[in-house]
Amino acid sequence: MQDIAPFENWEKYYRAVEDERSPFFGQEYNTQYYENTIYGYYIHPYWDEIESETLYLKVLYADYDFGFVVIELLGEWNDTLHNDIMFLKRRVIDLMLGEGIKKFILIGEHVLNFHGSVDDDYYAEWAEEVEDGWIVGIGFRDHVLIEWAKFHLDYYINFGGTLELDHWRTMAPMAFFDLVNGLMQRRLGS
Repeated sequence: MQDIAPFENWEKYYRAVEDERSPFFGQEYNTQYYENTIYGYYIHPYWDEIESETLYLKVLYADYDFGFVVIELLGEWNDTLHNDIMFLKRRVIDLMLGEGIKKFILIGEHVLNFHGSVDDDYYAEWAEEVEDGWIVGIGFRDHVLIEWAKFHLDYYINFGGTLELDHWRTMAPMAFFDLVNGLMQRRLGS
């Protein structure tokens, strides 16, 4: 797991550590010392922690004029034992909402499992707060999406169908956003 690093090709466009509005502004990384683990396996130091034992992330791109963010996730999303949605919502999403972000793209290729909870209050709150925006999940594994649907997260997070965009890494961040935004406009009928 220590070899799985966040996507770096967009760093020429955006770096969360240099963004004064980012929850991770000023974060420093020590590539000589791996300290964070998921179930005893060390992870790459470029992943940012949100106080969850099993879920880490990296803000890949944020644009405050267009009101969107792309967040890559790593680990196990565990709402059953660790209430990971609470950590994600309170430590990252709430701060970004406060900066005018209303469109969230979650990249989940490195989310290995999802363990849901019958309590969906944080998801409902998040969906309500984005008002005319949206929350999109891209690249999540099929078994994760099955669990999301089982716990009715499809009420709050848009995924599947035309949003299966395996080629997102080949795009510049604004082109990627334009594609997702267009798909969401069609999906939501606006």
